[in-house]
Amino acid sequence: MRPLTEREIRAAFVNCTKGAAKRLSVPRDLAERPWDDLDFLGWRDPQAPDRAYLAIEVDGRPTAVALRSPGAASWQTRRSMCSMCLTTHTGGVTLMTAAKAGRAGQQGNSVGAYICSDLACPLYVRGKKDAGVGARLPESLTLEERIQRTVTNLTAFIARVAAR
Repeated sequence: MRPLTEREIRAAFVNCTKGAAKRLSVPRDLAERPWDDLDFLGWRDPQAPDRAYLAIEVDGRPTAVALRSPGAASWQTRRSMCSMCLTTHTGGVTLMTAAKAGRAGQQGNSVGAYICSDLACPLYVRGKKDAGVGARLPESLTLEERIQRTVTNLTAFIARVAAR
């Protein structure tokens, strides 16, 4: 993924108003992010732990979505699988929901997916971050094919959010 600027990220949100995009928390360490190892940029809001954000390039344009996740619960100690990168975690996968874009979102419609709580899917896929024993099941796919599967899964999720 090419490095994104704060301005590009704020302008890329499809499921929140321009005012909300202007107020949300963007990482201050954008220059230090491992952009060569990222297929998307994901971060949690340090002031609001129930908020998270994803930014990815779709058809050469940055596209971002605002997400919500519930607070920690006892069921989160079970082993679960991320629907984006297919990494399994004990307590490290969260149901994240995104308000749909446009009128549907204004009416309260949303889309959800189980995603790695720390939004580090690209690093798990590449083996740069370890989720523990048994987190990555043996596969016959190449690294490039696993990366493409993750991007395809995330792009499909964002398409469902952006659909009007």
